[in-house]
Amino acid sequence: MPVPAVIALDGVIRHYAWGSPTAIPELLGVEPDGVPAAELWFGAHPDDPSPVRDHDTTLDALIAAAPERLLGAATVARFGAQLPFLLKVLAVDTALSIQVHPTVEQARAGCAAEDAAGIARDAPDRNYHDANHKPELLCALTPFEALCGFRPIEDTLRLLDSWDVSELAPVRELLAGPDGVRAAFTALLTRDEPAPLVAAVVARAASVAADDEWAGVARAVGLTADDFPGDLGVVLGLLLNHVRLEPGEAIYLGAGTMHCYLRGTGVEVMANSDNVLRCGLTPKHIDLAGVLEVTDFRPLVEPRWPTEGGWFAVPVPDFELGALDLDAYLSKGGVALGNPGQPYVLLCVEGRLGVEAGDARVYLSPGRAVFVPARDAVFTVDGTGRGFAATVGSPG
Repeated sequence: MPVPAVIALDGVIRHYAWGSPTAIPELLGVEPDGVPAAELWFGAHPDDPSPVRDHDTTLDALIAAAPERLLGAATVARFGAQLPFLLKVLAVDTALSIQVHPTVEQARAGCAAEDAAGIARDAPDRNYHDANHKPELLCALTPFEALCGFRPIEDTLRLLDSWDVSELAPVRELLAGPDGVRAAFTALLTRDEPAPLVAAVVARAASVAADDEWAGVARAVGLTADDFPGDLGVVLGLLLNHVRLEPGEAIYLGAGTMHCYLRGTGVEVMANSDNVLRCGLTPKHIDLAGVLEVTDFRPLVEPRWPTEGGWFAVPVPDFELGALDLDAYLSKGGVALGNPGQPYVLLCVEGRLGVEAGDARVYLSPGRAVFVPARDAVFTVDGTGRGFAATVGSPG
């Protein structure tokens, strides 16, 4: 079968309890059905590959039939015959779990160990479902709140001093000592009978004024306490940066970065993996020893990830994400994209985008996407509104 120059993709909705019943249906222009729609997937992930209606198949099947023609020889050499990233729309209406992802080396070792122990790959008490890392980058479509990385120690000490919760005094002492973040986090994570501590922190957060320096932290405490009453994760979040992203801002979550999404809608690109280790705000499997093993306890001074020319380049080869402002390109008649030999997934989130490659042209409305196979020539994107382009990281 000839490989089309532009392949229209259908997104796949994933229904999780933390999702918004309205955000993704509104993006797609359809009536909400009352069921939480948490994620809209575009890619070739084996769990839910994007349907390719024009060819009555799915993107993973097309790639499997002609990997080098669709992905490019360089991508196949680096990642094998698979698209190494997944593009999503996330709509968060309830806090996700406080979680962390492993490095490639940790994932390989952990997956092999659990295989050897006879734990089924889909077992709910399994940590490592595959042998890959799971770095993620999220760019906000609406104001988006998250907890991301450990706050610098001196700032968290100021927070604890300002709130003056007596139950947190032992945590403050550990934080100010050797290997403070690890010591304080471990003590909280392994604490017996956390309910009194959680209640004291929630009560103190409720008294914080709206113009206080720590109002965002207090809001995070309130949101997580409402979502998971009495959960220790409410207090664990005090050690993490509270981030409010404005539309267009992004956070990058590399291996070992503790994080938790709280509220909002965004576009996320990630490596193909299901490896998540959780330690709070979840009914799912928690492995405290596993979390401590893979967590990076170094403070994260600036959680926001920079952009250069609209592109978010990250320190892993699996993906890059570009934010496309088509209204800014009107005077140019469009924008040329496409590094030679790389595959692309393009998504429209506002307006109407046109994608043209060779003699093929596809128009996208919000919530619709295309796959552009690897090619030697650039392709063009025009129209109005906003979109995103995901591809593999550029070599070097």
